[in-house]
Order: sequence, then structure tokens, then C-alpha cells
Amino acid sequence: MPVPGRANILVVDDDRRNREALQELLQDPGQNLVLADSGEQALRYVLKDDFAVILLDARMPGVDGFETARLIRERPRSRNTPIIFLTAAYEDLPSVFRGYEVGAVDYIVKPLIPEVLKSKISVFVELYEKNAVLTREIAERRLAEQQLRESEENLRALTARLQSAVEEERTRIAREIHDELGQALTGIKMDLAWVTDRLPKQPRTLVTKMKSVFRLIDGTIQSVRRIATGLRPEVLDEAGLAAAVGWQARDFQKRTGIRCRLELPADGIALDRERSTATFRIFQEILTNVARHANATKIDIALQLDGNALTLKVEDNGKGIANTVVDRSQSLGLLGMRERASLFGGKIDIAGTPGQGTRVVVSIPQARK
Repeated sequence: MPVPGRANILVVDDDRRNREALQELLQDPGQNLVLADSGEQALRYVLKDDFAVILLDARMPGVDGFETARLIRERPRSRNTPIIFLTAAYEDLPSVFRGYEVGAVDYIVKPLIPEVLKSKISVFVELYEKNAVLTREIAERRLAEQQLRESEENLRALTARLQSAVEEERTRIAREIHDELGQALTGIKMDLAWVTDRLPKQPRTLVTKMKSVFRLIDGTIQSVRRIATGLRPEVLDEAGLAAAVGWQARDFQKRTGIRCRLELPADGIALDRERSTATFRIFQEILTNVARHANATKIDIALQLDGNALTLKVEDNGKGIANTVVDRSQSLGLLGMRERASLFGGKIDIAGTPGQGTRVVVSIPQARK
């Protein structure tokens, strides 16, 4: 019977003496010899196990060697197993051709020359062992690739969950800052105004100090609003992505002096909260990169829904990013943008022309209904 870890050799011959002679001749600790006394028995072995080579007697009663070889070749598992026919010296040439037609790789004429037979078998055994090693390596590589894909999917799922948690926490903090701290400061301002109205007009230093306190409170209220808006703009949740992009572009223009030309859909864009947030954060990162690196004076911004995909295009007239920098970039900003898009099956294309500017195209598919 076949032994795991060894190359199996199948000997098929109806003559017991021939089988015993071949068994004696081919004994080797590194390989396992399996004996079959008929074509039927050989087929049963082939159905269950793999063989490095099959030595097949051409003339046997019942299912002869030619029919056995044909049936072996029809089975996917043994389709490529080498078959060597053992034949008597008196076999005619048509029988030899018939053997090759049914899949034989060689013919050996009886009486056998031990050295020739061992040499030929060793070649097929070596090929079988190398193929087995290669098959294992392929299986291991496929397993490693599958594990890597699963790991990447798990990391993406974790990243999505972390980003969602961060946005939820930002929204909560922004609401608390805006509502509680903002209301508290407004209340203090109102109380202080009540006190101020009841102060005597003299001394003037006290009145001047109160005015200074009012300015400080007003500045603090503006800072609270700015911080809350930076954490999570209310316009994104209340008016949608298109309105948020427009607001961010106008704010960017006011802060940097870089002119922004907007092309937004008049009716807005109906998009789920997660995709809206991801697109808006990507847009913010693009503007940050323009301000830091582009030396631009103008930006064209277009947001539209093409078919089932949302497309955001941002093109500046700055110095232009080099394609080699885009391809090799380890910037956390660019990596973060691409990761945000990939979570929804989207992509980001960045192309720059030296001296003419950079064009960023973000494409994110809509959620399947």
C-alpha cells in the first residue's frame, strides 16, 4: 500500500514472477512500490492515490495494458502520471504506436536491463518529488496570500470602525463645546452686561476694564465656535455634503487668499453619512496640502454624481506635484486619503504637471441598495 512521504511506484503485471522480480529490483527506502495483478486493481489504486510513475504490462487478460492506460488518462487525478509500458521483444510496431496513443511516455522491452529501468524511474521520481515540493510551496503561498487578504480586510474593517468612532466622538465633543460652553459664555456675557448697566459711570478705569472683559468673552465665544466647527461642521450634518464643501472652500479662501471656483450641484447630493464624512475629510486634506505645498493662487472645485459614483475634482494652478512623489509617497495625509476612499471601494487619482498645477480626482461608489 502507498506510504505517506514517499514517492509511489505502481507495477501492474498479471505474472506473479514478473511482479516479484520487479519488487526485488526496485526496492528503495526512499520510494514505495505498489503491486497490482490486473488492470482493474491498478485502476482502483489510481483512484485513491498519486503515483510518480506506472510500470504497465501491455498484454494482460481482461482489461489489458492499453485499455488501462486509456482509463488512467481519463481521470483528472492521474491524467499526467507517466506510464512506461513493459512489453515482450516480439511485440509488433503497431502495438508500440498504440501504446503511445493511449498515453505512454516510454516502452521497455523484456527482458529488462536493471540499470536502464532504474535510471528512467529515478528521473520520474525526481520530477514527482520536485513537483510535490512546488505544489506545497504554491499551496503555502496561496494560504499566506489568503491570510494576508483576510488580515487586510480585518484592518480595513478596524480602520473603518475607528474612523467612525472618532467622528462620533468629534460630533459629541463639538456639540458639547458649542452647546454647553457656548451657552455658558453667552450667559456670563449677559450677566456681565446686567452688572455693567448698574455700575456708576465713574471711575472710567472700571468701565474700560469691563469693555476689555466683553471683548475677551466675545473672542472666546468665537474660538469655541471655531473649535466646534473644526471638530465637526454643523453644515455637514444639517445641509449635506455639497453645502459643507462650499462652506469649507469659502472659509479656506478667506484664510489663505487662494481663490476658489466652485461647481456644485444645485439640489445638493443625497449621500449616506459615512461617505459624506469620508469625502469631506478627504477634501479638507486636499486643501491642507494645497496650502502647504502648492504655492497656488487659484483652485477649481467640482462635485458631482456620475451614475452610481460620487466624483470630487480639485485642481490648482500651483507648482505641480511630481508623479514619482505620488507613487512613492509615504505621506500620512495621502495614505489617509486613499485609505478613506478604499474603505468604500473608491479610489483617488493624483496627477501633477510641473509649473502648471496638480489635479486630484476622488471617486467613491454609492452604497448598494
